[in-house]
Amino acid sequence: MPILRQIAQLGHPVLRGVAEKVADPTDPAVRAIIDDMQVTMAEAEGVGIAAPQVFEPRAIFIVASRPNPRYPNAPPMEPTVMINPELLWVSDEKEKGWEGCLSIPGLRGLVPRHRRIGVRYLTRAGEVREEVYEDFLARVFQHEFDHVQGLVFIDRVESSRELVMEKEYLRSLKSHA
Repeated sequence: MPILRQIAQLGHPVLRGVAEKVADPTDPAVRAIIDDMQVTMAEAEGVGIAAPQVFEPRAIFIVASRPNPRYPNAPPMEPTVMINPELLWVSDEKEKGWEGCLSIPGLRGLVPRHRRIGVRYLTRAGEVREEVYEDFLARVFQHEFDHVQGLVFIDRVESSRELVMEKEYLRSLKSHA
């Protein structure tokens, strides 16, 4: 039975370590962590979550894009578990976009990310998958990939002037709608 986990907050050392690779994706303990991550992410209304955010320093994350109040134009996709993810290539073209993080509640930042990326990961069943993501899905993958590398989105913001509180971000979204 999956459990709702606490989400590590900025300042906790688990967010700054490089996550360990998973030896066996089918291990029941790994499956339990993933199940917990899924319910925790859904409860927090996130579009992704990485294992370090639930105090598990393992190279696992979930990408689960869908429209919501913070990302009204997010493309819908089935939540996708990615184990031992790799970034195979990145486009030269970058684009700045707004990001937030379940581990840094209330803060948003304009983060430059590669527009297109090629990735490889293992599924829950241990199968190798290779995908090409672009735009918002590429952004979410890169954000979560940073988590398993010990980075958070504020490490990528180019200027502190590109940080805003969530309340102001949501207000600006409504005024541009």
